[in-house]
Amino acid sequence: MGVELDRRSFLVVAGLLGLTACGSNTGREGSAEGTLRHWYHAYGEDGVQDAVRRYAAAYPDARVEVQWNPGDYDSKIMTALQNSAVPDVFEAQVKVDWVRQRQVVPLGDLLGQTRDDFVRALLDSQTVDGELYGIPQAIDTQVLYYRPSLLEKAGLTPPRTVDELLDAARRLTTDGVRGLFAGNDGGVGVLTAPLLWSAGLDLLSEDGKAPGFDDPRAAEVFGKLRELHRGGGLLLGAPTDWADPGAFVDGLAAMQWTGLWNLPKITEAHGDDVGVLPFPRLDADGAESVPVGAYSAMVNARSADVDAAKAYVKWLWVDKTEYQTEFATAFGAHLPARRSLAERAEPLRDGPGKRIAELVTAGGRIASPARWSARANTALSDAVSRIAREGADPAAELRTALDVARDEIARLDR
Repeated sequence: MGVELDRRSFLVVAGLLGLTACGSNTGREGSAEGTLRHWYHAYGEDGVQDAVRRYAAAYPDARVEVQWNPGDYDSKIMTALQNSAVPDVFEAQVKVDWVRQRQVVPLGDLLGQTRDDFVRALLDSQTVDGELYGIPQAIDTQVLYYRPSLLEKAGLTPPRTVDELLDAARRLTTDGVRGLFAGNDGGVGVLTAPLLWSAGLDLLSEDGKAPGFDDPRAAEVFGKLRELHRGGGLLLGAPTDWADPGAFVDGLAAMQWTGLWNLPKITEAHGDDVGVLPFPRLDADGAESVPVGAYSAMVNARSADVDAAKAYVKWLWVDKTEYQTEFATAFGAHLPARRSLAERAEPLRDGPGKRIAELVTAGGRIASPARWSARANTALSDAVSRIAREGADPAAELRTALDVARDEIARLDR
């Protein structure tokens, strides 16, 4: 169900701004007394909007108005936090800048004894300077879907290294079918972090104080993406992008890198002929991985009633476990943010759903660290794009991206 790397945290749905019953009010003057305004981005799955409105209507201690936000949700949130008391509550991934500018409030006191039930990596991803600023709502991940029958026909086993993936993409390409689809940008947007992880690297160092890709292996692994682009097995120009399963469902690609949320549509189309894999390792010194992201519920520090907003967040995302389970599993496929709920989730008990849950446990990596800034991300993505699509020198391109990343890390530390 976001931008950077999740449907709830990977996909921003295009469109025009849509408003709920709150009409055309921009909210700059703040919510009406006794009313909380809760913003969501526009989930693509049927039923989500009705569900979150139902949750809001059930809250006993205040009137809650839900606003659904198609379009560039992330930019809209950044503008609202700078200028408005609305929304009171919103979903996002915490940014260090928001904390430094005191635009969001700490929420760690809401968890109580439930803290250990939440997936630790998710809480860590929403923590800055030891304070938790977001309560995770659900987990999204991305995996490599493949058709076992097509691999068997081509004499292939599921790829477990990057070189095997490149070979499979080439050999699975036949008339009208490409071997792999990873987005119409050729994987630049969604494979940059998994490629680093495959080489044993990361966006940031473990302590967040330095870039994590200041290593010759980064140039080596991004050179592999260039090989993939040149190999002829990559689907480009598909009718839909990586976050939609259309290319895989319609038989345009034998493998697709896309989200867990698409599992129901994929199994409906291909039945038992569906396998899932993590992104493969570069070599024995690297690691298999899947990106993990989660939108979290946050409270606007400009809210007219911060305490009321926090109480509502606790009710919805800590106390109401039945709503949390429904939100994660009833609309598309997602993992609950709490271990106890994931253990009871029906779609995750067998088949590919169970396997994906195991991949998250074994190799889940945070897709969008709080200290990884938008400017640093753009610089790295631009470098990877030039390497993969234009044949630019990997080492030279990465030097520029490293300079920007270091500047951003230093800025955030000031």
